[in-house]
Amino acid sequence: MKKDSKIYVAGHTGLVGSALMRRLTSDGYSNILTKTLDQLDLRNQQAVNTFFAQEQPDYVFLAAARVGGIWANNTYRADFIYDNLMIAANVINAAHAHGVKKLLNLGSSCIYPKNAPQPLKEEYLLSGLLEPTNEPYAIAKIAAIKLCSAFNVQHKTNFISAMPTNLYGPHDNFNLETAHVLPALIRKFHDAKVAGAPSVTVWGTGTPLREFLYVDDLADAVVFLMQNHDAQNIGEFINVGTGVDVAIADLARIIQRVVGFEGELVFDATKPDGTMRKLLDVERMHALGWWHQVELEEGIAKVYDWYTKV
Repeated sequence: MKKDSKIYVAGHTGLVGSALMRRLTSDGYSNILTKTLDQLDLRNQQAVNTFFAQEQPDYVFLAAARVGGIWANNTYRADFIYDNLMIAANVINAAHAHGVKKLLNLGSSCIYPKNAPQPLKEEYLLSGLLEPTNEPYAIAKIAAIKLCSAFNVQHKTNFISAMPTNLYGPHDNFNLETAHVLPALIRKFHDAKVAGAPSVTVWGTGTPLREFLYVDDLADAVVFLMQNHDAQNIGEFINVGTGVDVAIADLARIIQRVVGFEGELVFDATKPDGTMRKLLDVERMHALGWWHQVELEEGIAKVYDWYTKV
């Protein structure tokens, strides 16, 4: 990418998109296209094609998605599969139709089978059944990977896919009904601290292991991939993470410490744990020369500082 290349960031107001905007702007890219949902509904094929025909972007970061935690994924199953399928199909097809030089599609580690060996290697895709609670979302994200791959094979496009682990950072979703575990816990502990509550309840047993990547590290990774690596040398997709996981109970204690909540921590074992472990194998990213920079407690402190100021 050149500094004046026309770059479209789909989903620029979200967690990932806003981090990409920070990174691209700080790197001096001056010709960035953005559209809000009110301005462009990516589920609308005609609207997407019209946008690409008019704007003719050179590069596309596909960070737009409908996302949420266990409860949201399991409750809004039709919305999660339909919206994410339509967004991916419309943007990827339009990118091909209008001559985009390179597209980077962002997915999720939930694409892997529920009982796949740990850590999760890229070749484990489609080797078993998915976690039932987020199967619709995962299927949509797998379809996006396969769509990019198929366009590359048939049309010689340069569409690459990156699968990040669990992300957190500024502009995350802190709604307790739809948030992922880390921002939900920040919100719970903060509210309890402000209210002087005696305890905070965490869903599940606290034993599942999760990996977390600060979202600005992801932005660094995908810009690195866009600048330096093509579809032919990274394969169908590539994992992006830290290669380190933490028990939910330990995550809760870190957040409790960062927030400064002094009450009791309670685990509700009647609530679902989800997949017991989800750790990405990131050897391929490391082999390309990229490593994460922000460690977990440092990142949580950054997020909590941002959260208390907005």
